Amino acid sequence: MKEGEDFHVSSGNVFADLDHPEPEEALAKAKLAYVITTIILELGWSQARAAEALGVDQPKVSALLNGRLRGFSTERLIRFLNALDHDVEISVRPKRRPGKDATIEVVSPLIPAASVRSVPDR
Repeated sequence: MKEGEDFHVSSGNVFADLDHPEPEEALAKAKLAYVITTIILELGWSQARAAEALGVDQPKVSALLNGRLRGFSTERLIRFLNALDHDVEISVRPKRRPGKDATIEVVSPLIPAASVRSVPDR
């Protein structure tokens, strides 16, 4: 980074940083899709094989694997995980940070730990 260059410290949610209208939900969907994609890739399945297992057509699998998540509800992504023989556990607890909004979290050993870093403003 050049001297005098401005930067923006991420909130930890790219969708919030981009002023998405529902950032928590968008991040949760992205994480669910990431886990589904990781499972499919680890199984070495073709898109056609994945489509068969998920009960959708191949173009829907292509959209999912490429992060195009319009048309995929959180509930549908959860059903996909069940179709891939993965349990989904929903845990409800009091919020952790007083004074902050409550959050939605997706936790999986398949999701790499987030790294915190500064990103230059554009």
